[in-house]
Amino acid sequence: MAKLYFRYGAMNSGKSTALLQAAYNYEERGQHVLLAKPAIDSKGEAAIVSRLGVSRPVDFTIAPDEDVLAAFMTHREQVIRETGSDVACLLLDEVQFLGEQQIDDLLRIAIDEDVPVLAYGIRTDFQTIAFPGSRRLLEIAHSLEELKTICRCGRKAIFNARTVGGAFVFDGDQVAIDGVDVTYESLCGACYLEESGGVLNRGWRPKYDFSYRSGPDTDFS
Repeated sequence: MAKLYFRYGAMNSGKSTALLQAAYNYEERGQHVLLAKPAIDSKGEAAIVSRLGVSRPVDFTIAPDEDVLAAFMTHREQVIRETGSDVACLLLDEVQFLGEQQIDDLLRIAIDEDVPVLAYGIRTDFQTIAFPGSRRLLEIAHSLEELKTICRCGRKAIFNARTVGGAFVFDGDQVAIDGVDVTYESLCGACYLEESGGVLNRGWRPKYDFSYRSGPDTDFS
């Protein structure tokens, strides 16, 4: 039985590059693949674009609430008609932008259609909240693999901080595509909290101040 794989990481962890490399590996062995991404991801328009400068057009984009299984079957049948061979793998970029039911479709493709699905994306938004698509993948994917990158301080980056006009922001819409005005920086937990002033989870701040003095006269009240 084929599996659903979720390969995730912070921004700049090489997700798109890894996807394009996986597609190349399949095709180098004479197998056919399908590439897709959510239509909401306007970066690169209808292409997957790696930060290393490599790009490739997708076979189809996925609109919000679109039936992913039906879209896959349509393009799969086209591949079979044109080549006489079945699809060996479905690869998706920016999968965090898919809805929960669309993620369920990916599992059905892997199990019912016996086609491996490699889904690449990030876990959380700039407020450290999980995207619905990523949360569902963490719940049902057969395999979870973290692609690592480093923070400016040298630690492993785990969060995606948003900047607007060069300044960090910690409120706003969950989705804002990386571009000219909006950019992102991958940060470790310590650097994220330093930039946010301790803000996590849609502006929630710790109720207590734990920066107490050590020693016998410490007041814990």
